[in-house]
Amino acid sequence: MAERAADAAPDASARSGGLSACLFAGALAGPQRTVLRDSGDRVAWCARPAITWTYAAAAEIVGRLARGIGAWRLPAGSRIGLWYSGGAESALAHLAVEASGHLPCAMPAVWDAEQLSAGIEAAGLVAVLTEGRRGERRPAEDLANAAMRHFGLRYLAAFGPGVPDGVISLDAMALERGIIEPAASLGLVTFADGDPTRPVYRTAAALAAAVEAHLDALPVGADERILTLLPAHDLRGLVTGLGAALAAGAGLETVLPFDETGFRSALLRPVPTRLVVPALIEPALAALPLPWTVRALHVVHRAPTPLTPRPTSGTTGPQRLDSLVFGEDAVLTRPGLRDLAATLAYPERAPLPRTLLALARGADGSLSYRGPACAVAPLPRGEIPDTDTQAWHGAGYRPVLSGGTALGVERA
Repeated sequence: MAERAADAAPDASARSGGLSACLFAGALAGPQRTVLRDSGDRVAWCARPAITWTYAAAAEIVGRLARGIGAWRLPAGSRIGLWYSGGAESALAHLAVEASGHLPCAMPAVWDAEQLSAGIEAAGLVAVLTEGRRGERRPAEDLANAAMRHFGLRYLAAFGPGVPDGVISLDAMALERGIIEPAASLGLVTFADGDPTRPVYRTAAALAAAVEAHLDALPVGADERILTLLPAHDLRGLVTGLGAALAAGAGLETVLPFDETGFRSALLRPVPTRLVVPALIEPALAALPLPWTVRALHVVHRAPTPLTPRPTSGTTGPQRLDSLVFGEDAVLTRPGLRDLAATLAYPERAPLPRTLLALARGADGSLSYRGPACAVAPLPRGEIPDTDTQAWHGAGYRPVLSGGTALGVERA
């Protein structure tokens, strides 16, 4: 039976307060609804069982973790890294850092030791949260080794098992009594193209605008879950996953690590579902019959990319959404690939939420955008930079046009 919908999604004031404010608002509106769930063989991946959290339980744990992080006595707005492969623990850590009044910095799980060190240095991190095991890797140990090269890195913490000496146990912190209400979000740091030397900053309002612009194409119902195959270390994953779920008061389920058995099992869960997949696996997905509970299939493309519609069998399927991601700048979501291609060819005709995200094509064919949903700036060491919501920014891409539509997007 599908999970009961919330009385209401978080209101605009909660959404503008950040992701953690949305979580706490959701806990008041529908405390027993599921907000986070893990699928896949988690025991083999990280030696921990799959976790399912209700809004109420997640808010309590985030409040406890935020209180524990606050006890570190770091200056408000300190930059704290998040080095996770994804899943519920990754989301809880992100929300706790935000709720504690600090700036979450999401780092790709695939980084090696040198990239990790470069990312810590470039973003000016004073603490990093991670996990004890990740397949064959031991991230907490890698961080402990990296800390010897970074005197400014004051705190390391990890969910277990395998938390080495000198690394704070987040499991123990989550058991401590006492919670705090979430502080207003200070925004988010991600890394352009996964490059550890290129951290970029966006405000909480900019992230909320990116999520709102994305959901404008097809809102998520509070009775739905978002079942995603995307990691949450970048704008692509956060907007289409955790951000969209919390803004709507819905649930987020992550398949990690990916395996066909775990994915099929997750698909069959009897919950109204929005399935979010990278465009890379769309051909394989076409051969898999989707259950009736999948209300929407959301395919996410990353520029540059071809945008060729696949032939359909003529059978009725779930509603289609397509997103085109421009690095860490913007997520453009439209109801289907043909609509997305037409929007890129004639952006002035497209029914976009222009107060959030406006798109234009110049005389040379290159794309540019403006609005709060794409207001980002390189992150320097020291002060948080200003971002401009009114200036036009070149995307660095142009559509490949033919017959009045876009067949793809290439570098300008």
